[in-house]
Parts: sequence; structure tokens; C-alpha cells
Amino acid sequence: MERDIHSGYNDLMQVEMSVKTAQKMVGSATMSLDKEMLEGAKQAVADAHVRLTEARHQATGVDEPFLRRCEQELQQAEQQLNEALK
Repeated sequence: MERDIHSGYNDLMQVEMSVKTAQKMVGSATMSLDKEMLEGAKQAVADAHVRLTEARHQATGVDEPFLRRCEQELQQAEQQLNEALK
């Protein structure tokens, strides 16, 4: 009998990777102000928000400081992107 083993660690690493990707894309896009790069960064931020929300639904109390840090980093990237889009 095969069992599906769900690893919370992998979910957290996916959240971290998506936040880091969004940060890098926002940084590049806001430096270049290229319209396509800005749109890509916007999508990366949205994707990171989805991953973060999914992780929050499955989180244990131990994960909370990590998720809070990821959320703060994502908010900073989003603010930077919003400033560039003005």
C-alpha cells in the first residue's frame, strides 16, 4: 500500500523560493522599468502570495515566524513594485 507523504518542509521551501524569485524579479524590473519585466514581477508577487496563503492554511504554530518573515519580505517587494508602477 502506497502512502502519500506530505512534507511541510517542502511547502515552506517553495514559499521561500517564490518570495526570493519575486524579490529578484521586482528588483530587476524596477531598475529597468521595462513594461514586460514589470508585468512578470507583478505575476511573481501574485504567485508568491498564493503559495504563502496555501502554506498558512497548512501551517503549524512552529512555522509562524518563518511565514511572517516571508510575508514581510513579499510586502516590501510589492511596495517597491507599486512605487515603480505609479
